[in-house]
Amino acid sequence: MERTAGILMPVFSLPSPYGIGSLGQSARDFVDFLRRAGQTWWQILPVGPAGNGDSPYQSVSTHAGNPVFIDLDLLAEDGLLTAEELASIPAGDSRAVDYPAVNASRVRLLRLAFSRARDRDSAAAFAAQRLWLRDYAAYQAIKDSFGGLPWQDWPDEGLRRREPSAVERWQAEHGEDLAYQIWVQYVFSKQWTTLKTYANAAGVKILGDLPIYVSLDSADVWAEREQFLLDGEGRPAAVAGVPPDYFCAEGQLWGNPLYNWPYMKADGFGWWIRRVERAGELFDAIRIDHFRALASYWSVPAGASIAKEGRWETGPGMDLVGVLTSWFPHLRFIAEDLGMLTPDVGELLKASGLPGMKVLEFAFDGPENGYLPHNCVKNCVLYTGTHDNAPAAVWTADGTETVYAKRYLGAKTPEELRRRLLLAGQTSVADTFIAQMQDYLGDTGRINVPGTANGNWRWRMVSDVDLNALADEIYQLTLDAGRCPPRIG
Repeated sequence: MERTAGILMPVFSLPSPYGIGSLGQSARDFVDFLRRAGQTWWQILPVGPAGNGDSPYQSVSTHAGNPVFIDLDLLAEDGLLTAEELASIPAGDSRAVDYPAVNASRVRLLRLAFSRARDRDSAAAFAAQRLWLRDYAAYQAIKDSFGGLPWQDWPDEGLRRREPSAVERWQAEHGEDLAYQIWVQYVFSKQWTTLKTYANAAGVKILGDLPIYVSLDSADVWAEREQFLLDGEGRPAAVAGVPPDYFCAEGQLWGNPLYNWPYMKADGFGWWIRRVERAGELFDAIRIDHFRALASYWSVPAGASIAKEGRWETGPGMDLVGVLTSWFPHLRFIAEDLGMLTPDVGELLKASGLPGMKVLEFAFDGPENGYLPHNCVKNCVLYTGTHDNAPAAVWTADGTETVYAKRYLGAKTPEELRRRLLLAGQTSVADTFIAQMQDYLGDTGRINVPGTANGNWRWRMVSDVDLNALADEIYQLTLDAGRCPPRIG
């Protein structure tokens, strides 16, 4: 692999006058910034419709796009919204996403744009080629009609059980709501394709994120519940989580349903193939979130109050990984092999040949730590920190680790430590180095605190930063580290 570098920047964090980042001009501006900075990769977080706690890792669909990312200015250019209607959107906090306000304004304006849309036939043709979209549109429209209730609590038993006759009857009576959900996804896909084409033409590739689990209240589980370990009423006997680790001392109880791995294997892992096929339409490379669960996963009894009550169960291993890498040879996969690691995880990573992840902020507990730059391997992606870590500007470990980090990196002040972390990552032997955008900005905003249900996924980048000067600084660092070619002209 060639030496490359990239930046982790969620779509929702992009500057925008409408309360949240979108797929329009601000996204293209960020691509231009990455190109000027010599960056190959734009890493993003999952882009599906956010679920509980506004988390992109608790989406109601593993295939659909988040409607709030649809760019409203582009809709206005198509004559579907007016300047007065755009001006009615509250500006919100420039540093944090206000999800209730954003969601309310988007539903109102997207419904209005849909009422004026002239491309409904194209949207219907788009849906006819995508089984996932027909399932998602039905699920989301029915869910909205029941006031957002989880599908297990829908009052109509036929719809709850997804009986074909009940779903067909409902669709016949609510055709306009179904068409709206389809149109929204059609518009999202059009805008995404335009953005990805723009990025690729600029030499920037998009590194997407594939959450290991899907939400219990999702179109995926409602439409294909046989793929999951559920009872006859759609309730799980055990749920996903992780034991205590360096991210969270108490462990994390996620609550996602676990997979029916024997059923999936007997089916040739068709569900996973369809899932990655869709991800391949959106991304140039895919980070497999919580890769360690494919070796062995933490199973917590349903109803347990803490993650510690779980136990390890055997995952699908190379049976699944081999299928995905052979089925999609054009995609690059990255294994997120972080957390509480057991020997089987290292064995699976070695057998797969995939690059794993290393995190500098977890490196400084002694010279034998595998995340330290001098212990790095080429076939890995090295991070200052992931979206679950504090930005470098405010990162501190415990006392002895901080002392060691400053001594190892030759830093005395927090600002020196931030810059030395970036230098250490760039100059390491790792094939790929990625930093959070906050790390280059010196911004203190955090994206997520693991184990905390509320207040996450809100950080926004302010728009008054001199990005040209910053891009030139990053470019020089990246060039000196041999991770980008010299500019021409």
